[in-house]
Amino acid sequence: MTGATANLDNQTNVTKKTEKRKQKLSFDTLGLDPDLLATVAKAGYEKPTPVQAGLIPLALEGFDLIGQARTGTGKTAAFVLPILQLLESETDVNGPQALVLVPTRELAVQVQTEFEKLRGDLPFRCAAIYGGHSLRTQMIQLKQGLDVIVGTPGRILDHLKRGTLNPSSVTWLVLDEADRMLDIGFRPDIERILRQCPKERQTLLLSATLPAPILQIAKQYMYRPKLINFSTKSLASETIEQFYFSVAEQQKYDLLLKLLQRENPHQAIVFCRTKMGTQRLFRKLERDFDSSSVATIHGDMLQNQRDRTMKNFREGGTKILVATDVVGRGIDVSDISHIINFDIPQLSDDYVHRVGRTGRMGRQGIAFTLVTPVERNLLEGIEKRIGKPLIRVEIEGIESIDWLTSPGRRRYRRAL
Repeated sequence: MTGATANLDNQTNVTKKTEKRKQKLSFDTLGLDPDLLATVAKAGYEKPTPVQAGLIPLALEGFDLIGQARTGTGKTAAFVLPILQLLESETDVNGPQALVLVPTRELAVQVQTEFEKLRGDLPFRCAAIYGGHSLRTQMIQLKQGLDVIVGTPGRILDHLKRGTLNPSSVTWLVLDEADRMLDIGFRPDIERILRQCPKERQTLLLSATLPAPILQIAKQYMYRPKLINFSTKSLASETIEQFYFSVAEQQKYDLLLKLLQRENPHQAIVFCRTKMGTQRLFRKLERDFDSSSVATIHGDMLQNQRDRTMKNFREGGTKILVATDVVGRGIDVSDISHIINFDIPQLSDDYVHRVGRTGRMGRQGIAFTLVTPVERNLLEGIEKRIGKPLIRVEIEGIESIDWLTSPGRRRYRRAL
């Protein structure tokens, strides 16, 4: 349970040897109840990932935990399962018992879906609370009673200010994708929410990276948290092949068309830098590629449009999704085979999160990045961040811009 201070000296670092041992575990060795084990099996989860094997037993013991792991490692189930087991089913519990904070609307829906999938016949009520949906509807849901709330900080804080959400019964608080929430400016909202929740609670913090601001939050709002580090030295998944094209700006669209035709991806996300650029590229692909299999999602769309787009993509109706970073961490679709960075991201961490949409749960994935001559410094920053070089490739019919002269880099060219 948490207090106002924390001691990060008692961190638990998971070594490679420990990870290998945990990979051999099964869910029935983690301390989960038989009903939950049956639900896990029904959901198709055969064995726990290292993150799940590491976090679930400690969470069941009541420790505050900091879990560091990249996306696609199964960390949502790692906090959903212990919360479901520990929730009180007695009717005298008044108000939400668990509050999960996430950075995006799409991720809120995904986490809620995971709760619904894994709760089986357990009589718990869960809802996603985020901006863009009817505030009145959410107020009705909160008044009727919820056991688990998954929400974005801004909308959760809005309900706290209105008095429509009483956090006094919160026993479990989860900060999911914590670094992303801080990246997009949610730190003040998060801290206001943390201060209003009971000090006697269990807090779980999940993050791909642990910058200083996150550690400061941990010290102030968590009680002697254990750090479980599942990050490898390289942030690039071994299951993702990562390539780049050196191309002139005016040839990027032609290259993209040829690439999509050649690769014929099962499902792909094409990332753009701006909302306007995303919409413009979507219209072109709708015209030139296949209008029935292309969709777009960005921040200027209404929430019901975004929900329909995501639902169709998850169900496989959409093959190519053109998106901004609004879904860089807000999507968990296991069948994504390709990530294409039509616009190279300005921040190397955004590259890591984009690419993490493929190669999930051990599956194979491919990532391509289109780089213009003026963007070579961004490419170098990405390579430094992930600890490995991207492999330069070419495609027939598109001139490759030879702006790289380093002999070391030339070794990584490859014609596909």
